Amino acid sequence: MNPAQTTPQNTSQAAPRRRVDARRNHDRVFAAALEVFGQLGLQGTVPQVAERADVGKATVYRSYPTKEDLVEAVVQHRLAELDRATEPTMARVDTAHAFSTYVILLFENLARDRLLSEAFAEGRSTAHIASLVDRLVGLMEAAKTAGLVRADASALDLRVVLCGMCLQLVNLAVRDPALWRRYAELTLQALRP
Repeated sequence: MNPAQTTPQNTSQAAPRRRVDARRNHDRVFAAALEVFGQLGLQGTVPQVAERADVGKATVYRSYPTKEDLVEAVVQHRLAELDRATEPTMARVDTAHAFSTYVILLFENLARDRLLSEAFAEGRSTAHIASLVDRLVGLMEAAKTAGLVRADASALDLRVVLCGMCLQLVNLAVRDPALWRRYAELTLQALRP
């Protein structure tokens, strides 16, 4: 038998090995993307991710056909982390005060997460950022009902004020959580009756 020919047994052994290698490469790419976008924000590139993962660009594109797909996956992961980080506090807060509590927690977390803060500041129309904004609007509506937010505040007002504050903090390269918290409080003051 020619050694170059693959027997059915060799094929079945090679396929699981390729799947294991592909999974390992996928995990390395994602871990590298978390690091690259965490450090560089949206300015991070696929070649930088590939280099950090020690794979070729084609390996990155096999899992994520575009940079936007990769950014979307990282944003989704970061938002899941944000949910886990804020959940214990939010569980203890009454409905009326949930909006102000969440805005403060959000800004404190955005101070530490360059990619998420840039995606939020730019108002990127990803499904995940949109769901975060929807959550904030729902919390704002409950706060309005309780008289803690001005009655005429709209979803657009919220987006402009929140994303505007974020955009300026990102543009000024502010990373100090205390300053982000201060601007979260100013955001809340802008929306009070």
